Amino acid sequence: MRPVLDDSVRLTDEGVLILDRRVFPAREEWVLTRTAGEVAVAIRAMVTQSSGPFYAGLAGLRLSARLHRGDGLDTALQALADDGELLTAARPTNNHVRDAVREVLDAVGAAGSADELAELVEAETARLEAAYRGGSAELGRLTTELIPDGARVMTHCWMDAYLIGLVQQAELAGRKYEWVVTETRPYLQGARLTAHTLAEMGQPLTLITDSTAASVLAGQGALGSVDALVTAADRVTMDGHVINKVGTLSHAVAASAFEVPFYALVLAPDRTAATASDVVIEERDGAEVLSTLGSRTASALVERGYYPAFDVTPPEFVRRIVTDRGVFEPARVGEYHERQNR
Repeated sequence: MRPVLDDSVRLTDEGVLILDRRVFPAREEWVLTRTAGEVAVAIRAMVTQSSGPFYAGLAGLRLSARLHRGDGLDTALQALADDGELLTAARPTNNHVRDAVREVLDAVGAAGSADELAELVEAETARLEAAYRGGSAELGRLTTELIPDGARVMTHCWMDAYLIGLVQQAELAGRKYEWVVTETRPYLQGARLTAHTLAEMGQPLTLITDSTAASVLAGQGALGSVDALVTAADRVTMDGHVINKVGTLSHAVAASAFEVPFYALVLAPDRTAATASDVVIEERDGAEVLSTLGSRTASALVERGYYPAFDVTPPEFVRRIVTDRGVFEPARVGEYHERQNR
């Protein structure tokens, strides 16, 4: 069965429909965006996260080209470039949308008309989505080679296509895992998205609060030991730093202390980011941590919060980085760009 969240962005005659992950699974609501700019606003507003902005960004580019088919080529090209900038800026830490925009703009350079531009955008975005899904499956296959049958695996936040690929590849390999899922404040992506999808796919899981992770990694309590910590990475630098949902750093440090391997999954390290200082860490409005799912959870007397959406895990706390071109020690992940796909 295909998980609901694996089909959460749809281009229709009206515009781009995006499943609102802020309220899923309590409610299944779709946000209609009629321009690429509105898609960017939805991405920024957390209507979709993880792989979602990549899929939404591709749909936004297709929508942009479609809306300008009747214009001159120069107008359509400029609109596509402008919309690409909006989509890229919506969530700057993850580089998937940025790279997709660049590849689409490169692909349309030979267009002779606005109609031809739209056709090229359609073909290139379809290619990029297929490559992303294929790469996610490869990440899953390689990760199952690292994690033995019967393992208990902790994950943090919402790995989206990477998680789905991992579960599917584990099933193909005849391996069964038990999952420990952190809730992931303040949007509870782990509690709502990860846990729901794992349950949809028939996976046994236990949900824990974010603050419980270290004690579980230590093997304290009735839950038992954890065999691996596995997360996605929004960005990996050329020197092996892992940028991911805030909280990943604390879990990785605890995993290292208790000799639990931490595996970070990313399609490719970012060749434009030599070190973590080259990555913009998105800081969201601190007021977001004062509430949970629209309900105020902090005292009414509290006026200020702090919410960096991502943190940076140094390479010494990462056992391996799994890419679509193989598994690397963090210090050697830069070799990715010297390697050809299998």
